[in-house]
Amino acid sequence: MTKHDDTTITSSTSAGVGFFGLVGMVVSSCIGSGVFKLTGQLGAVASPGAAIVAWLITGLGFLFLALSLANLGTKRPESDGVIAYADDGFGPFHGFISGWGYWLSAWLGNVAFGTMVAQTLGSDYCFGQILPGFFTVDGNPTFGGILVVSVVLWLITLLVIHGVESASFLNAVVMVVKVASIALFIMFSLFAFNAGIFTTDFWGNLSSSAGIIADAGGDALGSVTNQIEQCFLIMMWTFIGIEGASVMSKRAAKKSEVGSATVLGLVILLVIYIGASILPYGVMPYKDFIDIAYDPNSTPAMILVFEYLAPGWGGAFISWSIIISVIGSWLSFTMLPAETTSVMAEHHLLPAKWDERNSHNAPQFSLIIVGALTEIFIIVATLSSDAYNFAFSMCTVTIVITWAYAAAYQCKYSAEHHEGAQLVAGIIALAFQVIAMCLGGNWQFLLTACLGYIPGFFFYAAARKEVGGGLSKAEIVSCIIIAIIGVSAIPLNMAGIISVF
Repeated sequence: MTKHDDTTITSSTSAGVGFFGLVGMVVSSCIGSGVFKLTGQLGAVASPGAAIVAWLITGLGFLFLALSLANLGTKRPESDGVIAYADDGFGPFHGFISGWGYWLSAWLGNVAFGTMVAQTLGSDYCFGQILPGFFTVDGNPTFGGILVVSVVLWLITLLVIHGVESASFLNAVVMVVKVASIALFIMFSLFAFNAGIFTTDFWGNLSSSAGIIADAGGDALGSVTNQIEQCFLIMMWTFIGIEGASVMSKRAAKKSEVGSATVLGLVILLVIYIGASILPYGVMPYKDFIDIAYDPNSTPAMILVFEYLAPGWGGAFISWSIIISVIGSWLSFTMLPAETTSVMAEHHLLPAKWDERNSHNAPQFSLIIVGALTEIFIIVATLSSDAYNFAFSMCTVTIVITWAYAAAYQCKYSAEHHEGAQLVAGIIALAFQVIAMCLGGNWQFLLTACLGYIPGFFFYAAARKEVGGGLSKAEIVSCIIIAIIGVSAIPLNMAGIISVF
């Protein structure tokens, strides 16, 4: 394991990423596309009351995860962050499962970002009226949309190849821009908020509301419990990146700042997300709100809501804010998988080739692989009935594997060191991740995600051979079981038993 102290990092870096840069990594990594879709996605599955309860549960779950990451960052400063916790606590195979899941999640998130860019460019408030049908059709990218997104993809990749620290600074600047634009949206929503509209059907049990949803092409909301369950995956997607400071810990100017940066980032995110997603329930008649939730063109809901609040300029303003925000988050999600494979190579979980550095200290080989896979899956995702939902769902379930391992290591470490309060935090964080994945059909995406591990097993086996070892019998059996589970998802989906595409 590579050792790093509290004030220095690698010799090729003069100062490292500071506190503001770490907070920026957390917030900017999380605020990408999810917040701009929240209003519509939650409106389609939950009433305002159920959405508030779901936010409280999700917020607490991630608070305990953030506290766990902060504690481990403080107690284990020599570790390489969230990617390495599974290896540190449970051995190399678990380290590979956790790290490969994180790596899958990061570039699958880029597929969702690319789809969002195409949807935004194709909206009536960007270029949709000038170039109708050029960027998207029914919410999925067309050839023109794929072409534009591909240019953005490779420009970002080239930027990161030419220096991670400079890209991190740019990401912090983008954070300020996008947080300010979302804050303006929240201010307008507060000014227009009508408590009477907000409480008309607070729990979603009025027959009139069900009729409005049916007219828009949706299904009845169901029980409050069912509504809450349907919210979890949507909300968890918006917190991907909460571990960003931990992943970048080995490039931090002071590792002791990683934990506090993570917690502060979470607080900022909760304020933004709750304001941006709950207030719109009370700013327009329910029929208009549901029409936005079920927009046939998949236009990001915040665009339509802000156009309602600020006719003539609101939609265009949010459209360009989305472009900036998504590119900022895309930048982070290009850096993070590269850091992931570097750490995994250092721990001998991937071949050393994955950590080869260029003259700018960037893992160029890893970055090119990530770019190529993102390109392929942006094209593949267009074959899905809803490319954005498919990409963000797969992205979320794969990163939950990494989060769950980090929480499990928090439990193990705290138990070994007799830290009762920290043990409770770890148990709550772990329980939330596991339960959330078992509800609302989320397990179907987790089943499908096992497919992504199959090629990774070959790289893991090669890495173990590099250090004079090989796979144990238990590891071979585990690989076979995971592969069978993943392959089984294909016929199950074709037969309609599960539905992820």
